[in-house]
Amino acid sequence: MGVVRVGVVGVGNMGSGHAVHFTAGRVKGAELVAVCDKNPERLQWAKEHLQGEIVFYPDVDDMLASGSIDAVIIATPHYDHPTIAIKAFEKGLHVLIEKPAGVYTKQVRLMNEAAAASGTVFSIMYQMRMNPIFIKMRDLIESGELGEIRRTNWIITNWYRSQSYYDSGSWRATWNGEGGGVLLNQDPHQLDLWQWIIGMMPKRVRAFCHFGKWRNIEVEDDVTAYVEYENGATGVFVTSTGDAPGTNRFEITGDRGKLVMENDKLTLWRLRVSEKEFNATYKGGFGEPECWKCDIPTPGSYPDHLGIIQNFVDAINHGTQLIAPGEEGLKGLTVSNAMHLSTWTDNWVDLPIDEELYLEHLQERIKHSCGNKMAASTS
Repeated sequence: MGVVRVGVVGVGNMGSGHAVHFTAGRVKGAELVAVCDKNPERLQWAKEHLQGEIVFYPDVDDMLASGSIDAVIIATPHYDHPTIAIKAFEKGLHVLIEKPAGVYTKQVRLMNEAAAASGTVFSIMYQMRMNPIFIKMRDLIESGELGEIRRTNWIITNWYRSQSYYDSGSWRATWNGEGGGVLLNQDPHQLDLWQWIIGMMPKRVRAFCHFGKWRNIEVEDDVTAYVEYENGATGVFVTSTGDAPGTNRFEITGDRGKLVMENDKLTLWRLRVSEKEFNATYKGGFGEPECWKCDIPTPGSYPDHLGIIQNFVDAINHGTQLIAPGEEGLKGLTVSNAMHLSTWTDNWVDLPIDEELYLEHLQERIKHSCGNKMAASTS
């Protein structure tokens, strides 16, 4: 294609950073030619801080119909991701969306269908898939180093957020403005990595979400969930924005050992023979398989958001394989929707979830939400 002409929708916290990558010349094979934000203050910021031949739009439909862009980066509030993406696909535009893919799976499934019909490049901002630690974890599991997965546990409670953070925008931590709390705002990366690394989705979920437990908000800020997999493995996911200090520990156990990620370090406890083999052949009393502790070396840095943006552009220009295909945003969202629905119904939820039932419960909460729809397109 040559130089990809890119438009950014939403220049809030994330969108402004993405736009600056282009104007600073950090993205090869692309240029920023359009910016859209319905908030006049954010649009004025863009005019003052973004250099180059850029057209500024207060209306996203006008930008998408302009014929001046080849691709769009969507960095708006969560509910708008699928809506704007579908419009972009209908115009034949390539799309990169911020996480999460959306708020509810029915909406995201329609977006994925539109993407498939368009034949354009579709990616999602799952930049943590580029973290060498998670790449190595996935590699070790795919290569069979851990054998069959038996247990997964992730404690991710270092998302501390104060009340002032939630008070900084009327859309934050509301059902009608954000569609959820820690699961939708902070944890989409972990919910994506959870299934991406081990290579399988849960078959059912039982969750306990606490709404406004630590802060004066209406959505979840503390969650403990238990999941079961088709092969008999189980998993626990614990998250909160109220713990200080918090923990980030991801532990995966297989029948050949255990893999632990914590404090930016990766450790493998490898059994000399599998637990299954040891159990079948050992004839002593107390005993267990011989185990070797191995510190797994991984590089210390990765390109973060810029890496996903460059990969997106390279996929358009050269057919490079996507690191984070946009369609895969449905997987992590399915798990978070299941956690909400399990709490709302006080019951197990089988996957795939009942999308209509989820939407019914969500709409009831939106109807009574104390938040206001945000007037600005920020992420």
